[in-house]
Amino acid sequence: MKIAQYPTGDTIKEFMTGPAETPVVMLNLLSFKQDADGDNVGISGQDAYFKYASKMTEIVEANGGRLIWSGRVDSMVIGESNADFQMVALMEYPNRAAFLEITSSVEVQEIAQDRMDGLAGQWLVATTQAGL
Repeated sequence: MKIAQYPTGDTIKEFMTGPAETPVVMLNLLSFKQDADGDNVGISGQDAYFKYASKMTEIVEANGGRLIWSGRVDSMVIGESNADFQMVALMEYPNRAAFLEITSSVEVQEIAQDRMDGLAGQWLVATTQAGL
């Protein structure tokens, strides 16, 4: 199972085929380094990532999005996986174009080092509301 840090051109292309003007909720499954590296040596990977996440949440909220929920993974009830995720977060963006605009902004690039220093990898799953 591959746990990555960044999307590829192909995954972005597929992401953009989803509903264009519908809010998109990104399911973040996060795995942290034991110890942060880079500019954050001396703290845990989780603490380095939290520095990024706090600022990222402010940026997303300033651009019409919101943090819906985040929490720690404490057990697997159904299914099996060798992926070691420690945290889950749900972040809503106004639409897919807004997600790309926000995540590629200068503001996000300025805080990206904290993310890289603390994050071992993640799965990022785009979701849209289903009519159930």
